[in-house]
Amino acid sequence: MKRIILAIDIGNTRIKLGLFDLPATQTGIATPSQTLAIPLQDWNELELQDWLADVPASTEAWIASVNRGGVDRLTAWLATSHPAIKLRQLSHLDLPIEVDLANPEHVGIDRLSGAVAANRLRAPARSAITIHVGTAITVNQITAEGVFRGGAIAPGISISARALDEFTDLLPYIPLEELDGPIPALGTNTLAAIHSGLFWGAIGVIRELAARLSEPFDVKPDVFMTGGTAAAVARLVDPSAQYIDHLVLSGIALAIPT
Repeated sequence: MKRIILAIDIGNTRIKLGLFDLPATQTGIATPSQTLAIPLQDWNELELQDWLADVPASTEAWIASVNRGGVDRLTAWLATSHPAIKLRQLSHLDLPIEVDLANPEHVGIDRLSGAVAANRLRAPARSAITIHVGTAITVNQITAEGVFRGGAIAPGISISARALDEFTDLLPYIPLEELDGPIPALGTNTLAAIHSGLFWGAIGVIRELAARLSEPFDVKPDVFMTGGTAAAVARLVDPSAQYIDHLVLSGIALAIPT
């Protein structure tokens, strides 16, 4: 018997929703039949209402959130506007993955959801690296046994752009929000130089972290990238990297709520 799942990923910049029609048994990951991305702040209630119009009343909504204010606002709105939808905020205990860390409850649920999906996508008995490009950049290690071991968190490109403006006197804020490139490394004016530093600085961070997190393994890990316009730069990070558009949403849909 199929289940209708509404997977919701609440980040620090956007809220992403994906509707899944899940079979009773499943291999690999499911692809959402429809998706919507809205800003975390000032999202359009009419747009969300229209998108939800065809969602069956019996739908289960599974929410993975790294933003407490965002989840509070969205769940309150859904409870009022769509009371028949069954809401559940996921924790690490709801995800089918072993987390080899002292405090797994402190790991971003988006990182763990991406790792759940990567476990379905990676080659058998091969480790994996997941790379999330968003407000923050995270690079994560999953062992060949499917265990999440942790990783690294770095500022995303938009945070770095704001920091240059806030903590310097003469450098302006350049609204470069995404890794949409590549762009020339040689900047011949201040604007171009900032673009170059933001873009290639982020690529360098990702490359180095992915390489170092791959070192413990005899066989090169499978690399999966997601978030923003990571598709445009995946090959710059690793020629074998695979861009998976809805990695986190698909991982949420694989949850096993307790």
